[in-house]
Amino acid sequence: MDYSRKISERLWNMPDKGELESRREETFIDDIISKSHLEKELLSHLDGIKTVFDGGAGCGRFSILLAKNGCEVTHYDISQPMIDKAKELAEKEKVLDKITFINGALEDLGSFKDRSFDMVISFDAPISYTYPNQEKIIGELIRICRKRIMISVSSRLGYLPYLSNPIQKNQFLLDENCDDPFVQWCVANKTNAVEAFRFDKDAVRKLWNDGLMGGADEIAAYENGEVPWCITYTFMPDELENILKRHGVKNIKLAGPGAYARTLPNELLIKIMKDAKQRSDFLDFCHQYDSNPFVCGMGKDNLFAQGEL
Repeated sequence: MDYSRKISERLWNMPDKGELESRREETFIDDIISKSHLEKELLSHLDGIKTVFDGGAGCGRFSILLAKNGCEVTHYDISQPMIDKAKELAEKEKVLDKITFINGALEDLGSFKDRSFDMVISFDAPISYTYPNQEKIIGELIRICRKRIMISVSSRLGYLPYLSNPIQKNQFLLDENCDDPFVQWCVANKTNAVEAFRFDKDAVRKLWNDGLMGGADEIAAYENGEVPWCITYTFMPDELENILKRHGVKNIKLAGPGAYARTLPNELLIKIMKDAKQRSDFLDFCHQYDSNPFVCGMGKDNLFAQGEL
């Protein structure tokens, strides 16, 4: 088994993952913006869509939304804690009977027949955690799709600024006093992160050239019984578009959710998020701005792509 898969399975099956991941839109502004963008795209492309495969469906943010809009959804995820949380939330929303839950890795889609689903989605970059099989996985997702595919993968141009900004996540904290452990870590380590920072030209060029975040250190940590972050492959926009074209996807559109929000400081983002009218208007404009192909690579974390079969 590839280390990418083994590391992903250990990380996402941590017992607290279901609860923590289900609260991301209550905790992180970039998640609010990204999920809003994806929701707008989904809801505007449901004509003729009855069956949906959600690969890496997590806690059900989109499988539940789709079920509430009349779709029959296959919710597929590597994490049993997140599936358990998704079932709980689906029951609350009274759509449990419209969702089929399957625990599985994206590397194991062979049991699904060609063109099994009207729409296939895979959001929040699970494809990027399948290195070195990321292109094969995209091909498999396309294979089981009948009409429309929507995916988001880790963005190389979006990730490169992280190597010059160790406190980038602090910009998007909705409430730095909340009890989320990662939020508390970001706040507690901000000063040390700035003081310890030095620009590493070699690291930046390495990511630019090979697109890979992580590798030997993560493997060593895994073998030591630790729970490292996933080995992550980041895509360039033209690379992703060309992969989709090679597999027969047409009318491809790219977007970079979070590109506009990256230009604003935390204080202003919080002010916008706490006012319902400003928040709604801001999310609408973010969707418009972030959909412009000239900024698609600079999304906060993910590069979004969609197209037709």
